[in-house]
Amino acid sequence: MPAPSSFDYAIVRVVPRVERGEFINAGIILFCLTQRFLAAKVELDEQRLLALEPDVDVALVRGHLEAIPHLCAGGRKAGPIGQLPQKERWHWLVAPRSTIIQTSPVHSGLCEDPVKALDHLLGTMVRLRHKTS
Repeated sequence: MPAPSSFDYAIVRVVPRVERGEFINAGIILFCLTQRFLAAKVELDEQRLLALEPDVDVALVRGHLEAIPHLCAGGRKAGPIGQLPQKERWHWLVAPRSTIIQTSPVHSGLCEDPVKALDHLLGTMVRLRHKTS
């Protein structure tokens, strides 16, 4: 069994009206330096977003969210930020900002498999749990 690796993650938040400070969680960015892993998964719950702000431009929000996994992957298609080294992309992605797309403070954890950790965090921090009868 491989030794656990430390990782850092941030929750991607959509803040439709920055002045109100209300948000919904819409994704996870996870960085594991020892395994050279930087990835994000996003899932926008449009109904929850529209409940916070009925006039929000959902397509615009979705476009911004969909850019995050591309920036994590890097490369020319990800533009100038995608050309940065992985660690610098991570720091750019989680830098505090006052825009409609924000990230939580950075949190840490341990994992053997960063893909599984990313999926677990998405399930617990982004997806709503529905009660079943």
